[in-house]
Amino acid sequence: MLALLRAVGRRGTLVLFLGVFLGLLVPPLAALLRPLLPPAVFLLLLLSLLRVDWRTVAAILRRPTAVVLMVAWLQVLCPLLVVFALDATSVPDGLSGAVALMAAAPPILSASAVAFLVGLDGTFALVVGLAATLLTPLTVPPFAATMLPVPLSISAVDLMIRLSLLIGGSVLGAAIIRRLVGHDRLPRAYPVLDGTVVLVMLVFAVAVMDGVADALAADPGRVALWVAAAFVANPLLQLIGAFVGARLGFQRALTVGLLTGNCNMGLLLAVLPEGGSPGILLFFAVAQIPMYTLPALLRPCYAWLVRRRGR
Repeated sequence: MLALLRAVGRRGTLVLFLGVFLGLLVPPLAALLRPLLPPAVFLLLLLSLLRVDWRTVAAILRRPTAVVLMVAWLQVLCPLLVVFALDATSVPDGLSGAVALMAAAPPILSASAVAFLVGLDGTFALVVGLAATLLTPLTVPPFAATMLPVPLSISAVDLMIRLSLLIGGSVLGAAIIRRLVGHDRLPRAYPVLDGTVVLVMLVFAVAVMDGVADALAADPGRVALWVAAAFVANPLLQLIGAFVGARLGFQRALTVGLLTGNCNMGLLLAVLPEGGSPGILLFFAVAQIPMYTLPALLRPCYAWLVRRRGR
């Protein structure tokens, strides 16, 4: 079993590339796993925090300017830019609200693992992503309450409480496990942790697709528009993020792009009321497709760019 988890961790991008379509192809499986979505998000956060090397984090934070600026970009400036850009378009309110809320979500913590895989600065990605995640209860609820074109089916205070409990609980759980296992012994389990993260992400990817097949059958044009928007938003935000991070060097600029385009919508899905804000829930589901497939598709491009341009 441990050998299997290590193998899954080494082939994470391929496993997720293939697995993201499983929920669409087997709707009963997606419905069966749907109740596991919030626990899966919690477990992903906890496992990602266990993988954090806090000494490396502390080393980067000795010169925190770049981290502070990039967190401000991800959590404040980028969502506002997206809102203003969407206001100038004729995108339906349900879709524009979903894209704006996606931009407000923190980066997925597993982006650091993806960054390492494709040759980018995974340590920087980890520190920035972690800081943005910890700030999410303070940044996303006010943004959702004041800037979205459609109201959420949850108050800003309730959203803040739910996010605080989810993130705070995962931080506390990771701290307890670290204390019990020991800081020196934990690194030996990293390959197993990586494989476990991939499997939990697989469960999440299947569960989040619950209802998408029904929506596709009922209104294929709407679902096609939502999918197209997801495939435009992800790489476009990556390009803008890379431009914003250009002064940090080529490798870190691409890393900022990766963080900007790959947002942790699962964190918000886990705390949003079931059945509320259907347009947002649909977009958050189909937006997993580019998040799970693009790293595998773009990996040769990242490797070529890093080799050609250097750091």
